[in-house]
Amino acid sequence: MIYLKLHWQLLATTLLVFALWQTPAVAPLKILIVFLHELSHALAAWLTGGSVEQISISAAQGGFAVTRGGNRFAILSAGYLGSLLIGAALLMLALRSQADRLVTGVLGGVMIVVTVLYVRDVFTALFCVAAGGGLLGISRFLGHGANDMVLRVIGLTSLIYVPYDIFDDTIARSALPSDARMLAAEFGGATLMWGGLWLLVAGAFLVWCMRHILGKSSNLKSTSRS
Repeated sequence: MIYLKLHWQLLATTLLVFALWQTPAVAPLKILIVFLHELSHALAAWLTGGSVEQISISAAQGGFAVTRGGNRFAILSAGYLGSLLIGAALLMLALRSQADRLVTGVLGGVMIVVTVLYVRDVFTALFCVAAGGGLLGISRFLGHGANDMVLRVIGLTSLIYVPYDIFDDTIARSALPSDARMLAAEFGGATLMWGGLWLLVAGAFLVWCMRHILGKSSNLKSTSRS
């Protein structure tokens, strides 16, 4: 009961996301997490000496990143696990810092920059400009509490969506093209093996997040600064 009292806002947000999971209301959030997935591929390419040619996402919650060079193992592994780390980082910054407006603005700015440099299709451009512009507007015109809640929702949705996506793409429908299937083709093993490993890592990471990120209380205070 004490735990519920100290974290009821975060639990309520999680339950709301789950309740609306199959509705159009959560679809833009899911597509945003797909963007973070493809951005993670791009980041892995850059960090391992490669380059990025294109980033694309779709209304059907799919996407791809075209990269050249870099470490293929790291690049293929980075999509699910990288977006999980980004989601956890956004949630941690919301809970543990007062830089919410800055973080929201940076995320919006990154989406705009990625659009200009790496987006080649209409849907991705429209979505990233709309979402990035919206985040910049929230950062500029709304207060700390609103920005904090936006980061919480994005972070929580990523932490929920990534394990579900790993299971759906690599285990429940292992015959479909996926990062795990490409990893199996290039490095050996089976799609189910890589998907299972990623799911175990994601589960362990979620437990770690519950123990180390939430802190004593995650509730927003009514005296939050603007």
